[in-house]
Amino acid sequence: MGKMPPLTISQVARQVGLQPSAIRYYEHIGILPKAQRVSGQRRFDTTVLYRLAVIRRASQLGFTLDEIRKLFFGFRNDAPPSKRWQVLSAQKLRELDELMEGIQAVRSLLQRQACHCRSLDECGKALLQKQRGDSVQPLPPNRRLKSSKNALVARGESRPNAG
Repeated sequence: MGKMPPLTISQVARQVGLQPSAIRYYEHIGILPKAQRVSGQRRFDTTVLYRLAVIRRASQLGFTLDEIRKLFFGFRNDAPPSKRWQVLSAQKLRELDELMEGIQAVRSLLQRQACHCRSLDECGKALLQKQRGDSVQPLPPNRRLKSSKNALVARGESRPNAG
């Protein structure tokens, strides 16, 4: 059986279910090898289909393009695919566990949320009082302020100097 002729970007895109622009982008960022050019047009070897199948599967599993790049290039050349998937999957599972904990915490709060206020202003007043009563609780990591003076100002416990 003879060698298959090189594939055009449209043929590759059709076979793997991607837009040609995605294939060009993957080539641009280096997770696909540079295609040969024939009269200025990209021509791909059929092995690009295998690489794209791996990229697509990793993407479906929630891996970022940086993580996919690591799958291909972040290991020693002799590292077997099973080891590569195992390492990256363990990292992704840790991320998912953290995300799930956060989702469960918010879900629990939403389930307990009971409002008997007559207006949103009344609701806001109750929330503000509760927030001030909880001021000993640390702010979530994405809301922490760098200086304690700023934190006090943010909570209304101190005023910045006017001068």
